[in-house]
Amino acid sequence: MEKAGKDDKGASKNDPRERIVDALMALAAEKPWEEISLTDVADRAGVSLAQFRDFFPSKGAVLGGFSRRIDRKVLEGAASTDESAKDRLFDVLMRRFDAMAPYKAALKNINAWAMRDPLALPSLNQLALNSLRFMVEAAGLSSEAPLGALKLQGLALAWTHVFHIWLADDSADSSATMAALDRELARGETLVERAEEARRRLEPLAKPLIGLAERVFSAVARSR
Repeated sequence: MEKAGKDDKGASKNDPRERIVDALMALAAEKPWEEISLTDVADRAGVSLAQFRDFFPSKGAVLGGFSRRIDRKVLEGAASTDESAKDRLFDVLMRRFDAMAPYKAALKNINAWAMRDPLALPSLNQLALNSLRFMVEAAGLSSEAPLGALKLQGLALAWTHVFHIWLADDSADSSATMAALDRELARGETLVERAEEARRRLEPLAKPLIGLAERVFSAVARSR
């Protein structure tokens, strides 16, 4: 598993934003998320509450900063070009798990909080979508292709399922995680193919309806 490098730690010491992210993740590894106050994070990061507020409006926003840190580490890595789309995405997502490995204890506590607080799930889902959009592009795929939003949400659900398996996977080679990710991507590939086929079949039927709707809206607009 990849460990946090010296460059990360050096940047953390010099950048208050990074120190705040480091502080939150360190505290999250030590105690439940609900018990971490903004003052706790500010004190651990060596910043004032006023400075904290300048950089982040909430703990959730700091978690977003952590997610962007992980994205950056993955996106800076070399991408494979001579593999299938599924294999490229598999490699990118496994690199993401590797980048998250030093923070696994914190992520376990954060996940436990999310399971206790359903109101947190939409925000965490959006965080996952934001990251996965870039992971898909890093794998040489388009996140803006037809059915792109549907594909991303399906990938987010698959990622969440594998993430829970990864949290419990203590094997040296992450074998359980890799097997689960391979299954989910294979299943997703099949579902995407079916959705694409359905879209192709329905598109000729939808075009006349779209044209009719456009004419109706144009007529309404001219009558005003």
